[in-house]
Amino acid sequence: MSEKPLFEDIKRILIEQNREPAEIEEIEKAYLFAKRLHDGQYRVSEEPYIIHPVEVAKILVGLKVDSHTLEAAFLHDILEDTDTQPEEIEKLFGKDVLTLVQGVTKLGKLQFKSKEERQAENFRRLFIAMASDIRIVFLKLADRLHNMRTLNFMTAPKQQKIARETLDIFAPLANRLGIYKIKAELEDLSLRYLEPDKYFEIARLVSQTKADREATVKILIDKISQDVKKAGINAQITGRAKHYYSIYSKMKRLNIAFHDLYDITAVRVIVDTEKECYEVLGLIHSQFKPIPGRFKDYIAMPKGNMYQSLHTSVIGPKTKPLEVQIRTWEMHEVAEYGIAAHWRYKEKGSQKANNPTDMQFSWMRKLVEYDKDMTSAEDYVNSVKLDLFSDQVFAFTPNGDVFDLPVNATPVDFAYRIHSEVGNKTVGALINGRIAQLDTKLNNGDIVEILTSKTPAPRLDWLNFVVTKQASSKIKQWFKKNNREEHIDVGKNNLEHELTKAVFDEYTKNGEFDKVAKQMNYVSAEDLFAALGYGETTLNKVINKLKKPESTRGVGENFHGTSRKKSEKDIIGLEGLMYSIAKCCSPIPGEPIVGVVTRAKGVTVHRMDCPMLEHIEPERLMDIKWSGDNTNRTYNTTIRVETAEKIGLLKDIIAAVSDNGTNITYASVKSKSGKVGIIELGIELDNIDTLKKVILSIQAIPDVYSVKRIQTSYSTPNMPKRNNGKARHNKNPKKKSS
Repeated sequence: MSEKPLFEDIKRILIEQNREPAEIEEIEKAYLFAKRLHDGQYRVSEEPYIIHPVEVAKILVGLKVDSHTLEAAFLHDILEDTDTQPEEIEKLFGKDVLTLVQGVTKLGKLQFKSKEERQAENFRRLFIAMASDIRIVFLKLADRLHNMRTLNFMTAPKQQKIARETLDIFAPLANRLGIYKIKAELEDLSLRYLEPDKYFEIARLVSQTKADREATVKILIDKISQDVKKAGINAQITGRAKHYYSIYSKMKRLNIAFHDLYDITAVRVIVDTEKECYEVLGLIHSQFKPIPGRFKDYIAMPKGNMYQSLHTSVIGPKTKPLEVQIRTWEMHEVAEYGIAAHWRYKEKGSQKANNPTDMQFSWMRKLVEYDKDMTSAEDYVNSVKLDLFSDQVFAFTPNGDVFDLPVNATPVDFAYRIHSEVGNKTVGALINGRIAQLDTKLNNGDIVEILTSKTPAPRLDWLNFVVTKQASSKIKQWFKKNNREEHIDVGKNNLEHELTKAVFDEYTKNGEFDKVAKQMNYVSAEDLFAALGYGETTLNKVINKLKKPESTRGVGENFHGTSRKKSEKDIIGLEGLMYSIAKCCSPIPGEPIVGVVTRAKGVTVHRMDCPMLEHIEPERLMDIKWSGDNTNRTYNTTIRVETAEKIGLLKDIIAAVSDNGTNITYASVKSKSGKVGIIELGIELDNIDTLKKVILSIQAIPDVYSVKRIQTSYSTPNMPKRNNGKARHNKNPKKKSS
């Protein structure tokens, strides 16, 4: 193979971009060096390995990156795949190029517990490096894009793994940086391997409907062209079909078929000035009826990745809805190339842009901040995916500072995004000048004012609704540092309640809690109990690691019985929170429930009609509901059966309970005046429907007078005992009873 042909296309583009001859010479030097070192190496596709760095460089030339980035593109696999030492790269190409190459080089032969841990650490290193020099992510995105283009040579499992990773991390990263051209191709290629049937079906439908769409769009384009020409506006007007993954996502999100989508094709109008954007918008709306609620002004309020355009949807020719985007040429370049275009503009000026200090990219600095808060690489990567690569909303402080947050973020998330101290001292919030609940979901453009107290006092129940890892991490940190002894007691009490005192004592005696603590990376059992108390870990995680004690083996399901099979998925609204099932009313899946925030035991789950709620302050109540994911889990309740005093009747009742697959935890028999027997049964069941079946089965037994569910008696220092079940019920627990 000749030395230079592979470089000729790149050289031609560099000349077209008016690059300096000395600059082109240095880039070619890097190509020749890489070609020599990769000589004899081949990819899975059986192509010479040098093809890969050449294709990566071609992608980056399209982004018009600087010469050092292009040199690093040719050299980016040198340290990993050859015997070349960093010192040689620095000597030949300089410290800057070496830093870029090292930024995209994977971890070497360090030992990790799993492939997942190694991959997570690779990502953590990439993100941290990216935060210091944005060019590193240009290299990594181009590298990933070419790998995706050649993914057909990989095995099916590897295709799935790489495509999933691309869709979860690299495509959202390209989107966050505004590099639409790379983002769209990464998404489409990922869809091709993750959902091949859907990918090819959408491709077929787009192709089949192309002629009809183009005919409709041509009419619209011709009309707009006439109007802008009359107005003396120079404009380029084109139509384009949206990329396949965008179509797939919308079909999935709205649960509609392909033929129900009306904005598969968008018309794009590019003009010279911002003023002309609004003039063209007026011309279009004067000719075609705008669809209410579909206008978005991203010029006045740009997206977080600097994207600017006017978006409107109109009823076009043949009464078909069409989307129109209007932007300037400069906006168009930023829309296509995102931060790469922004970076170039700043390079032309006096200020270097390698270090992302601009307000638009302040989120990059959080890549470093997250690293300080997260205990493991997996936690770090999950936090980045959730907080930074998910869909965003943009909210403002009263002073006009803008903060980007994930969709469904709340004022508490907003407060912690400002500063951890603001979050810890939050007591309330104003949204657009109105008092709002702290769990209110923020919308784009909301102006949020955080009300604070003088002393920090976050609430554990905030973990129920915050969506950013930053907020949940800071809340847990605060509870971890404060009231340690109280948290130890709470954790011990809740664990003892789950396991029963006898089992808990046996575990304590044989040191099992210390063993589990070390397995979960805690120093001692006390640290484990404290973590349970402030919500860092859950009862299920601890119980699943405990070795079943000898004293409980062969004793039915005592180890996991009744409510002890709860999981984090049992109740919607309590994810990640410590909670327990109220003994006073013993709620069962399928019936309305409410959460009560307690001082020392997290959240207690009550039936909505529990008499105890009458005495609870409304602000301590939480809206919760059963998730429906309660399979193979059991809950306690008690039923009372009134019968004739007859030998053998108890046996029939127990048989009726057992026939419904329900366990009996205890039974008591009493006599009542008039030869009436009272049987109380404690039973374990999975939901309210099972309870109804049990009651009907018992009622069908001859000589059974009545069957009803009963509640446990309760009393507190400030609360009178129930009077034969006649205590007033508060039907609306969200309001104080009068």
